[in-house]
Amino acid sequence: MPHHHFLIHKPHGYLSQFIYEKKRHKKLLGELYAFPEGTMAIGRLDEDSEGLLLLTTDGMMSEKVRSKTVAKEYYAQVDGIITPEAVKALQNGVEIGVKGTRYTTKNCEARLITELPDYIGVGRRIRDERHGPTSWVSITLTEGKFRQVRKMTAAVGFPTLRLVRVRIGNLTLENLEAGAVREVQHFELPETV
Repeated sequence: MPHHHFLIHKPHGYLSQFIYEKKRHKKLLGELYAFPEGTMAIGRLDEDSEGLLLLTTDGMMSEKVRSKTVAKEYYAQVDGIITPEAVKALQNGVEIGVKGTRYTTKNCEARLITELPDYIGVGRRIRDERHGPTSWVSITLTEGKFRQVRKMTAAVGFPTLRLVRVRIGNLTLENLEAGAVREVQHFELPETV
């Protein structure tokens, strides 16, 4: 039986899962599309994050995508105008907390974003402009600790207000509006290491 593979633009407010057994109602991926039985999300985006999520019925593909050889790029809207020094610190690795211990992130690509691509969309309203300026930074990682990008920007003094994953390997959000699902034949993912 052939496997199924999907690209999805996960909107804000959805969990990256199909089952939620606690009492409070949560929006789940199955509300966006009639996925075949056995479909699983590869990795996760937390409820407050948005962007590219890959889904598959192939467990081996899931392992490959989650490996440290596939780069994941995030756009983070941060509180304040991020400085070149903060971007450099992100590139060189910063200390964050992971499961109660201190962890220094690996070197990564980070750069200031001056113009957002249209496919990012306006998103939900973050806050009123009277509360100060915001800016955007791109961070590309090959590791994926819990809430890593949010912890990294906070560590350099610029907390994340909005987080969008825009790329996994060479797969991007381009031409995928929030909530859209596209089935593909396979994931072509070049290795970065």
